[in-house]
Amino acid sequence: MSARLAARAAGVASASDMRTVDEMPLFEVMREDARAALERDPAANSIWDIVLYSTGTHIVWAHRRHHWLYTHGMRGLALLLAKRTRRRLGADIFPSAQIGRRFTIDHGIGVVIGATSIIGDDCLVYQGVTFGMTGKHGGKRHPTLGNNVMVGAGAIVLGDITVGDNAKVAAGSVVVHDVPHDVTVAGVPAKVVRDRRFSGPHLVEDDFDPSELDDENIRWSCTL
Repeated sequence: MSARLAARAAGVASASDMRTVDEMPLFEVMREDARAALERDPAANSIWDIVLYSTGTHIVWAHRRHHWLYTHGMRGLALLLAKRTRRRLGADIFPSAQIGRRFTIDHGIGVVIGATSIIGDDCLVYQGVTFGMTGKHGGKRHPTLGNNVMVGAGAIVLGDITVGDNAKVAAGSVVVHDVPHDVTVAGVPAKVVRDRRFSGPHLVEDDFDPSELDDENIRWSCTL
């Protein structure tokens, strides 16, 4: 079995595990992050490519350590290490930000994630993304992302808003209002450009993968 197929199999097994990040050993969470990055990165040939060379994964791992320290009473040390990571890797993630399992940052340079941000499981973020606030200086002031959310390069998501499960935010968008689940938003300010919230019957199952079919013509027709 190839490294990528092994990562996919591990991801399927993890999906049935309902534990939160805070209920798991730190290194188990980091292993999941590496497998998720391998599954999503076509340039990586093995898990070692991720471990050794993936800046985005190194940023995620740094935050995992900082968050553990922050939540275990070592706030000052967590902030100091986060400052060092900001200089070394070019990303600024506040240690108190809550980030779910199998989180992937692709490339990672210029990513900013504010202190009260909450990010669900299986999310993918590209370079230059900002999860910021809109002038409110107390309480919850940063975005909340559901599960399986993708945020494109250079997108800005501001304020105490919610981005629903399976939503996609196009590159360069500015999001200042809630985003429903299963939609794609784009623009400044961002608006819904694609809606996948179809509740009627489906011709195939939701988890159907056309790449597993043997006939190339059938695979292409199913992906249209």
